[in-house]
Amino acid sequence: MIKAIIFDFDGTIIDTETAWYAAFKEAYREYGVDLTLEMYSQCIGTSLHQFNPYEYLMTDLKLPIDREEFRKSVQQRHSLLMEKEEIRPGVVRYLNEAKAAGLKIGLASSSVRAWVEKYLERLKLKPYFECIRTADDVRRVKPDPELYVQATAALGVQPNEAVAIEDSPNGAKAAEAAGLHCLYIPNTITASLPFEPRGGRLSSLLDLELKDLIVNPIGR
Repeated sequence: MIKAIIFDFDGTIIDTETAWYAAFKEAYREYGVDLTLEMYSQCIGTSLHQFNPYEYLMTDLKLPIDREEFRKSVQQRHSLLMEKEEIRPGVVRYLNEAKAAGLKIGLASSSVRAWVEKYLERLKLKPYFECIRTADDVRRVKPDPELYVQATAALGVQPNEAVAIEDSPNGAKAAEAAGLHCLYIPNTITASLPFEPRGGRLSSLLDLELKDLIVNPIGR
């Protein structure tokens, strides 16, 4: 029986990922560079160690760009795009039903805590989560399983008693490596990425009742 549900944040609760890609792609275009999804996908749902979109133009292409001004420009673009974004369909329903059913509710994100909590507070979702684990809490972020290992331990459940809700291949890999069931709901950007994990895939949380997920976890 499932006792906990653990959400990813970026791209899962609200689609920050599509806005980031659009902001970076527009910024790159100003310098005559096409930022492909294949290139950008290296940093989706994980750290910027493998591909840092803030640094690539300067470090790899050696373009004479002011790093700080470039960063500010991208972040301003992202903020404008995010003004149009809403909580993804079915998320609030799942949170309310999980709370009513007595399930433990957690969050595991590869982003830093300040970023995650800023949006959770703005969206009025923070009170739902009994446990929040972010990049500030671990040595390695997704696809490493450490975030999910910590989250399940903090919630007091075994990994196989929890379902992770994810949107990216890196997040799904992390959840399954930690031993959780996994349900992934790709967004506009991650929908075209290859998902190798065994978990179930939906277009929206509205497509599956929480009570059905609890009784028969996807992918197990």
